[in-house]
Amino acid sequence: MSIKKLSKDDRPREKLLEKGRGALSDAEIIAILIGSGNRNKTAVQLSQEILQNVDNDLNKLAKLSVHELMKFKGIGEAKAISIAAALELGRRRKSENFDKTQAIKSAADVHVLMSSIFEDLEHEEFYAICLSRANKVKSIECISKGGVSGTVSDGKLVFKKALENTASAIILCHNHPSGNLKPSAADKALTDNLKQFGKFIDLPILDHVIITNESYFSFADQGLI
Repeated sequence: MSIKKLSKDDRPREKLLEKGRGALSDAEIIAILIGSGNRNKTAVQLSQEILQNVDNDLNKLAKLSVHELMKFKGIGEAKAISIAAALELGRRRKSENFDKTQAIKSAADVHVLMSSIFEDLEHEEFYAICLSRANKVKSIECISKGGVSGTVSDGKLVFKKALENTASAIILCHNHPSGNLKPSAADKALTDNLKQFGKFIDLPILDHVIITNESYFSFADQGLI
């Protein structure tokens, strides 16, 4: 059944126009995205089913792939893509929480800057944050993407990206999807190697921040860099 066939009180588009977007439930917003349900359920009811499957947690919903969304009866590829795209847009909006015209002063600033990039990822990604002499962000460079338990980072690429952006300093950053904040032996070895080379070419590594969904670990705060 399409949204158009519902009574006016059950039409989320009309509800948005009359009462504002804040009046809509999560299911009603998703219903607008998918437009129609299946033979047995309206778009809103189908959206409620999807949300119930992820414990009504939008963060869990955002982790579902297009193919996982398509397992729900009535969700084809186009509808699944619409849901995934909307959630990705919301994730990207969060990345604007940090004012990039301000200097990075602490690992907490790095966490605010990068947490939205790592949000919902189930694999590791490694980034180099290139800073100006005033410690303002010049660029955020993805160095590598890996699996659930790790990613291989190329030190040569880190410094190549930094030099291309005429960076004055670098902050390393990667995520641990497992939620474990403890740096691995490989994390420590890589950080030490890059720190030593950075000193040699006068391009210092200021910190290496590991980010999970709940918190972060700073090599600098712990005296490891």
